Amino acid sequence: MSTTTHTVTRPSSTTPVELTVDEVGAAGHPFLLLHGGAGPASVLPFATYLAHNRPARALVPTNPGFNATPRPDDLADVRALAGLYVALLEQLDLRDVTVVGNSIGGWVAAEIALLASPRVSSIVIVNAVGLVVPDHPVADFFSLTLDQLTDLSYDDPSRFRLDPTGFSDAQKAVLATNRQAIAVYAGRNMTDPTLAARLAAVTVPTLVLWGQSDRVVDPGYGRAYAAAIPGSTYHPLSGTGHLPQLETPALALAPIWDFADKHATHR
Repeated sequence: MSTTTHTVTRPSSTTPVELTVDEVGAAGHPFLLLHGGAGPASVLPFATYLAHNRPARALVPTNPGFNATPRPDDLADVRALAGLYVALLEQLDLRDVTVVGNSIGGWVAAEIALLASPRVSSIVIVNAVGLVVPDHPVADFFSLTLDQLTDLSYDDPSRFRLDPTGFSDAQKAVLATNRQAIAVYAGRNMTDPTLAARLAAVTVPTLVLWGQSDRVVDPGYGRAYAAAIPGSTYHPLSGTGHLPQLETPALALAPIWDFADKHATHR
């Protein structure tokens, strides 16, 4: 795995963004893996798993502001993140990219789909937030303890439970900055009331992948995501929760790879 800092300028802003990108795999189908509130550590193991098991090149950017990375003031919502990542694909001259986003990253992936970049051949939305779905609210992340969030996030929470009393000062500082970044990008409710209607314009092939044990955004929320995107495919995953790429990577890999391969424009 290599880590590179890219200076990316968005068409909508003259302020450059210093973007940290981890990369696994030198060749193969390109994947852009977008993390949620759990930070890049929630997708980096899957990037390694993907590149080791398939002919894939996986890129994992750190959302600016996470892990104490710098964030310019005008990079302040999910749509801005989507524009940043499309600009990154342009700068790296990547083509035939599959964008895979989990949680907030799934919301970013949905916004990337709306930008209709010719560099993106498919989108995979994994247990995303962003929609307002009556009777299926997003869990109130900011009111939850780490233990409570773990209980809601996994089919088997015991495998992922952490003891915050053992965290170093540096780890606590990173957690605090990550929570601040989540609030900036997604707001306290982690929803955009305009998103569902706007998703009707998506034309990029889209897979909605949903861990059925998720209690942060439940399966009914996932079905609403699929219903909002014309022609999308809804694929339920049993025995896994909000982060299937972390909890059950083998279960997540097959549908992600098959969908990416099916819609690849260069074989």
